[in-house]
Amino acid sequence: MYKIKAVFVLFVCLATACKQNPNSGIEPNDVGADLPEVLLIGTFHYNNPGADVVKTKSFDILNDKSQKELEFIASKIKEFGPSKIFVEWDYDEQVELDSLYGLYQNGKYFSQDSLSEFYKKNEIFQLAFRTAHKNDLNQVIGIDYGDTQFPFDSVMTVIQENKQIGLQSKIEDFVEIFTLGFDSKIEAGISLVDLTYYLNSNSIRNMSNEFHDEIPLQVGKKDNFIGPFLTSEWYKRNLYMWSLILKNVNEKDKRIMVLVGASHAAKLEQIIDQQENWKIVQLKSLLE
Repeated sequence: MYKIKAVFVLFVCLATACKQNPNSGIEPNDVGADLPEVLLIGTFHYNNPGADVVKTKSFDILNDKSQKELEFIASKIKEFGPSKIFVEWDYDEQVELDSLYGLYQNGKYFSQDSLSEFYKKNEIFQLAFRTAHKNDLNQVIGIDYGDTQFPFDSVMTVIQENKQIGLQSKIEDFVEIFTLGFDSKIEAGISLVDLTYYLNSNSIRNMSNEFHDEIPLQVGKKDNFIGPFLTSEWYKRNLYMWSLILKNVNEKDKRIMVLVGASHAAKLEQIIDQQENWKIVQLKSLLE
């Protein structure tokens, strides 16, 4: 039960670590016109890759090798040329994010003695800020929406009460596949680039979407909808994130970048694929 609960925390963390004109956005394209592109990057949270309770190995984002890789990634994204960068930061705390980015632009950010591990290591500050600065952008935009519920404990209770052994086994198998896979790659000295490729692979994205979208729908008896409720809340959070992106772009934004947890990226990919006016670009296509 502990491991099963832990995997949900992991996915929220992977998944889980901006207001303008409401009428702005990308209008439908003429036939044959180039579609605006979104560079969709799913990541682990550099400051806490395993959310602690899952006990995955830590990745050293501050060592020389990782820092060189971050420079390489940011330089390649600069060539892509996003006009806006969106990150997994609460949308209603944009003022704080602007203040932090202002320090970064002035070369004062990492000189702050009071910086916690989160502010030193998190991908927003290590990759998004770095990339935005290289692209001379004046802002990094937060799009996370936290006013949702995730009653995972209740879902697991219902599974056990109804003796749904098959569902429980699927979740346990997922825990083992993901945690062992992640740990083994870090123990083998995997590079940041290759670890990012792994988290953006079709297999990981499909696994994440099955975990959030399919398994919960089978939980409980016919009159119990705790599973679908959890799935709908997950969808709501990601749908709101995409909505915030659309409200912050206009016809001049031909290329944008979105940096979020890997599970968010998996769900956002589904949402964006359902729309006709955007083209998803994978990081791997820029680096290779």
